[in-house]
Amino acid sequence: MNRVILASASPRRKELLANMGMDFEIIVSDVEEKVTKVKPSEIVVELSKLKAEDVAGKVEITPGTVIIAADTLVFLGDERLGKPKDEEDAVKMLKELSGRVHEVITGVTLIYNKGNSREEVSFFETTEVTFEKLDEDEIREYVSTGEPMDKAGSYAIQGKSAKFVKCINGDYSNVVGLPVPSLYKTLKSKGLI
Repeated sequence: MNRVILASASPRRKELLANMGMDFEIIVSDVEEKVTKVKPSEIVVELSKLKAEDVAGKVEITPGTVIIAADTLVFLGDERLGKPKDEEDAVKMLKELSGRVHEVITGVTLIYNKGNSREEVSFFETTEVTFEKLDEDEIREYVSTGEPMDKAGSYAIQGKSAKFVKCINGDYSNVVGLPVPSLYKTLKSKGLI
């Protein structure tokens, strides 16, 4: 690979990609995140494609160029839990997650040039997360840290909320924001690494 572009400013995604031993640059997508899909796995893939296409429109995709775009969402059943609007919204989300199993789904799209032709591949990864039963004081204390305010579902598994996670069924890195094993396998299967 000559040029790897991560279409995200997420510090968590940057760290996960760096842990893969990859050199990359950041070009942030600023596309409006409007979706037409309804099914959770299709929503995250659609969002990752929008981001990848946006960045692809900003750069020349020469042989060896790979754009990696991802979007991670939290779903409780069919309900999408985005970033909270305010502290009370964060409290509401955490009450809903308390003592329950939810899904964290990440969609990934790669746009790359291999042998002078532009190609694209998308996939998604689903991880089930079970929260401990939380009381009102625990939720309010966690929300007061400010950590939940820019996180889908109002929590960061690698942060202060780790103490609330009872069980993870699936890929931990997916919950953080980038399904590293699936990404590595896809890059390798396409001859990109």
